[in-house]
Amino acid sequence: MDLSVTGPKEYITLYIGDFELPLVTQTTITLIVATVILIALSLAVSKRVAKRPGGLQVLAEKLVTMLYNMVEETMGKHNLKFAPYIGTLFASSFLCSLLGMTGVLRSATADLSVTLAWAIVTSVMVWYHSIKANGFLGWLKGFTEPIVVMTPMNIVSEIAQPLSMAFRHFGNVAGGSVLTALIYGALAALNNVVFRWLPEAIFDIFPPIFQAGIPAILSLYFDLFSGFVQAFVFCLLTMVYVGSACPPPADEAVPESEEISAEVSAD
Repeated sequence: MDLSVTGPKEYITLYIGDFELPLVTQTTITLIVATVILIALSLAVSKRVAKRPGGLQVLAEKLVTMLYNMVEETMGKHNLKFAPYIGTLFASSFLCSLLGMTGVLRSATADLSVTLAWAIVTSVMVWYHSIKANGFLGWLKGFTEPIVVMTPMNIVSEIAQPLSMAFRHFGNVAGGSVLTALIYGALAALNNVVFRWLPEAIFDIFPPIFQAGIPAILSLYFDLFSGFVQAFVFCLLTMVYVGSACPPPADEAVPESEEISAEVSAD
């Protein structure tokens, strides 16, 4: 069985001495296609907005409402401004997984550079809002809490946060692709062993029976179900990390004692 599992194909590569810089790869093509599809869907929905909505508008409004409700429950009402970013992350990740089912395009989230870029953007947002809320010195001071001895561990934890997000998403998607390819190759070998007794002329045109259904089922699981779950988990972690760095303003926070006093007064 001759089977090789490699990364995305490189279509255009820039050579600088001994250094190779891929400019256009399978991942690039998938991301471009996904971006075009999302833009086209957004334009199609926005141009058909009506008082009596059709099926597409109803579906879009339902999805947007679910998104904003989830962001509000996870991050707080004051962080609803992040809903478009969370929605874009989820739509891009899930659509890239769906495009991987075509057999022509490769899932962009199976490339570490994509998930790492998304995780770094999230971390930069967390750092920015932490500095904005506490000041630069206050942000640095946070690494020494609860005690100064924990400073190295806090720094490592801050660096590990985007890495863990990126590797979790990439590892599950890429691992599913590798596993599917290995099973597909094993089924091809099994097909060769079981039907090799047939005459050469018949064997050459004999359909690969063992490769007919199982790879398709695996693709549905790894690309559809697992792609959805990994996109959701990535967005959920993003909401948790960014939400923790963006607490509600002091003037909006109501102390628990005041809430109890208000309830007693109402009674």
